[in-house]
Amino acid sequence: MGAVRKIKTKRRTRDYDQVRADIDSPKHLTQYKATKDAEDLPGLGKHYCVECSKWFESEYNLVAHTKGKNHKRRLRLLREEPHSQKIAEAAVGLGTDNGSRQQETVVDMED
Repeated sequence: MGAVRKIKTKRRTRDYDQVRADIDSPKHLTQYKATKDAEDLPGLGKHYCVECSKWFESEYNLVAHTKGKNHKRRLRLLREEPHSQKIAEAAVGLGTDNGSRQQETVVDMED
């Protein structure tokens, strides 16, 4: 099981919330790219898929990747709204409800 775990950590990509932050803020993306040395990256760090957080050797490989199933699956997952504390509290019923409430009317039943 140790070998499987080593492969998983080796091929680990960035999490969805990190990628979402890269898409929303170019500053966040430039900070991430600044931590990597261009000499160590494939294609000297010129060809990068933001959604999948992968580096490619050439523009041709990047275009082929964008047409692939894994890239399209990742795009579909990123379209969903990310999990937040506000959504979790609303699911439990702790959030604010600004909808109009119906007032119950009490009807007296007489014989």
